[in-house]
Amino acid sequence: MSKRDYYEVLGVAKSATEREIKKAYKKLAMKYHPDRTQGDKGMEEKFKEIQEAHEILTDDQKRAAYDQYGHAGVDPNRGGGHGQGADFGDIFGDVFGDIFGGGRRGGGSRARQGSDLRYNLEMTLEEAVRGKEVEIRVPTLVECDSCHGSGAKKGTSPTTCPTCKGNGQVQMRQGFFAVQQTCPTCSGRGKIISDPCTPCRGQGRIEKTKTLSVKVPAGVDTGDRIRLSGEGEAGEMGAPAGDLYVQVNVRQHEIFERDGNNLYCEVPISFTVAALGGDIEVPTLDGKVKLKISAETQTGKMYRLRGKGVKSVRSGSVGDLMCKVVIETPINLSSKQKEMLEEFEASMGGGKNRPKEQGFFDGVKKFFDDLTN
Repeated sequence: MSKRDYYEVLGVAKSATEREIKKAYKKLAMKYHPDRTQGDKGMEEKFKEIQEAHEILTDDQKRAAYDQYGHAGVDPNRGGGHGQGADFGDIFGDVFGDIFGGGRRGGGSRARQGSDLRYNLEMTLEEAVRGKEVEIRVPTLVECDSCHGSGAKKGTSPTTCPTCKGNGQVQMRQGFFAVQQTCPTCSGRGKIISDPCTPCRGQGRIEKTKTLSVKVPAGVDTGDRIRLSGEGEAGEMGAPAGDLYVQVNVRQHEIFERDGNNLYCEVPISFTVAALGGDIEVPTLDGKVKLKISAETQTGKMYRLRGKGVKSVRSGSVGDLMCKVVIETPINLSSKQKEMLEEFEASMGGGKNRPKEQGFFDGVKKFFDDLTN
């Protein structure tokens, strides 16, 4: 009995991309999976046909051989590299693998270690500076409680693959050439499961949301990562789990801006304090402290408060708080206040009281003089 065209089986064009092929496969495989068709032999054969088409068309070498020679190019009895026998449970590795970072990629590997995961943790500046223990909820794949990761029904165990004798790879011969490739029967695992575990459908892993406690050390900053070993996805068929990386993101603060271990803030001061000097209160992460403003302070001057920054999570050294003073122009003046300011302005006289202003206008005058000469 002749086989149907693989592209026709999946309902895709010959120019279809790998992504389009996988999408069509997932849709059909979920529809015709034996768990859904209740033992219908016809549907079971259709399911195998779908798996076969997917395996050939998502492997670059096999697809090229199929496109050139048809079914003869991938027939194991004619030196090709394909044979049936994939386990029904494998479909779930393909369907859910793209979502959770697993799935099969060929290459002859045995049961693979679970994928690493990343969790984005948002924190306030105060929390990041002081450190905090937080609880996070992470959706992932965990080891199946029923089969303990083996994928086999309770009371049974996987058996050595008869095709590759447990190696996970087979040789494909074409003329004088021999190429190592993933075993089509066990998909590179070296073992097959005759009686799959019901809860995990033979995958050894199930979806679950884990609640974890994470101790965030004091001094972390945006971009820092905390590694939780073994808290990533469970591995295939009992293989080691991956790691979980908690990525820290510190939210913008209303007052402070962080640069390394230093903190920066703008402090508004009155014209009077700027001119005469005086003590003002400025905020720190530990409360208010006094800052002495020197007389004749200009706007933009930076004052340093040593040791009022952030303690480094790596070296333990403590940064500083840098306070940039900004002279605030008074508003909503009364008539008397305006009159007093006008009198003050008239008393200023020459440029010795405003050296920057005098120097600026002297420079402007020289600039225009040079243009006219």
